[in-house]
Amino acid sequence: MSQNGSSPTLKIIPLGGLHEIGKNTCVFEYKDEIVLLDAGLAFPTDGMHGVNVVLPDTTYLRENKHKIKGMIVTHGHEDHIGGIPFHLKQFDIPVMYGPRLAMALLQGKLEEAGVADRTELRTVRPRDMVRIGKYFLVEYIRNTHSIADSFTVAIHTPVGVVIHTGDFKIDHTPVDGEFFDFQRLAEHGEKGVLCLISDSTNSEVPGSTPSERSVFPNLDRAFAQANGRLFVTTFASSVHRINMILELAKKHQRVVSVLGRSMLNVIAQARLLGYIKCEDSLFVPLNMINKIPDNGVLILTTGSQGEPMAAMTRIANQEHKQVKVRQGDTIIFSANPIPGNTIAVVNTIDKLMMQGANVIYGREKGIHVSGHGAQEDQKLMIALTRPKFFLPVHGEHRMLVKHAETAKSMGIPAENMVIINNGDVVELSQESIRIAGKVPSGVELVDASRGGVVRQNVLRERQQLAEDGIITIAAAVGWRGELLAKPEVHLRGVVTSVEKARLEKLVVQTIETVLGDRWKEFTQNFGDGEIEVEWTKLQAHLEAELRRLIRRELQSNPMLVFLLQTPAESAAQAARRQRPVERVAS
Repeated sequence: MSQNGSSPTLKIIPLGGLHEIGKNTCVFEYKDEIVLLDAGLAFPTDGMHGVNVVLPDTTYLRENKHKIKGMIVTHGHEDHIGGIPFHLKQFDIPVMYGPRLAMALLQGKLEEAGVADRTELRTVRPRDMVRIGKYFLVEYIRNTHSIADSFTVAIHTPVGVVIHTGDFKIDHTPVDGEFFDFQRLAEHGEKGVLCLISDSTNSEVPGSTPSERSVFPNLDRAFAQANGRLFVTTFASSVHRINMILELAKKHQRVVSVLGRSMLNVIAQARLLGYIKCEDSLFVPLNMINKIPDNGVLILTTGSQGEPMAAMTRIANQEHKQVKVRQGDTIIFSANPIPGNTIAVVNTIDKLMMQGANVIYGREKGIHVSGHGAQEDQKLMIALTRPKFFLPVHGEHRMLVKHAETAKSMGIPAENMVIINNGDVVELSQESIRIAGKVPSGVELVDASRGGVVRQNVLRERQQLAEDGIITIAAAVGWRGELLAKPEVHLRGVVTSVEKARLEKLVVQTIETVLGDRWKEFTQNFGDGEIEVEWTKLQAHLEAELRRLIRRELQSNPMLVFLLQTPAESAAQAARRQRPVERVAS
């Protein structure tokens, strides 16, 4: 309900994609129904040791899984569909609607994860309308982006029409000839759009984002100047870019060998659906390229972001079994580093150059354009839809603020928009938009090699190990509170000016002091020569004292693993431990 309790409200709850780039996930909730829009993933930062995938916290969805009626998928990028297989392991989503390419890519992911039976995939085409539950009628409106088959959606709800742009840019000369459906957007604007939820990724960039086609002549020039083997790396999901690269390969009479599982999968699905058109004869297996002259070979590969396991990174590290860089190779990076990947990318480029390759990279070369609209594109979206309320999404905080400033310059009052964070509950009525609460938000970290969620305490331990190393101390204590042998101390990854012999001596002193001063606190004497020792409490106390010692002496905080070896208990002690102890009040 709204503030005055009279009119119904639509709840809009982003679980990912706010104050960050990636893991775009949004919840639309009306009364007892929830519809999800996209469910993406992000990639780990340097401090997330051993983490392969970053997902949004889905506590709210798990607690309200009985309300979920379906999902709207806008396009097939990983930051919009990559989280779906993980979520389906925790809760069912009855039906998912999305474009043909996204659904084809998703089908493979679900089958591989073993969750294809947890949902039903249905494909949509431009201007299709689908009903999800009782309260949501969703219309798919063609837009232009860096992947084929991308859509903006108009969501008809009981409070009004909400338009979510999805990822978009304004491309008047799209590579696939599928034009942005401005007419339909304008029709909605004429009838009345209650709220526009819009992509903010490039809101700091003035002007308009160039057409994808503008890359073609610059790539053409680079192809023409390459005398030896030619390598090109780009995003596997950039279907338009891949289409142009294959077109240029044919023009310059080069056969193509494809490296990288994701690249192979996207090309196969896009060819099947007709988004990439080329003859089978253009492709050759990797083991055939040594039989072809160098100037007739193009190797198309993943790894444009310096990902550790991607093909181009392994080639740069000289770890690829079949491909080694040679003097005279030309390598084109047809992608700009996304935030957080710059160091990995420049390190890869350096290594390739050291091996004799001519590497072509950088914004000034004109071999990459963004898939997101800049300020003038965002203005056109606002002008066409003419929304009453405005909600900037998909971007870091400064991007959201800048997008809101652009909306204000277009005549949307400041009180009719909100800057939100993941987990904020936006209540939208016909009269107002406001933040009305918060649900659990944050991240779920997946160690894909083990298939499990990496909890925060595990991540902290990994970080501690990486920064300060680990110390293990093993001590054996007898029934009379005496050390039975000299404690064993092992250091791994610990940098210290303290000699190990001195540290071992201090460890012995600390343990003996605790045993000498406080042994009676952990024992109970039964008068028959039998005593009972609370070994667990003793171990905890010794561990706390040893941790203080290590911090004081080493001036660092390595992980401490303390092993306390205790003597075997007698039969009488075991029996006493099994029966309940009667306490008599003193």
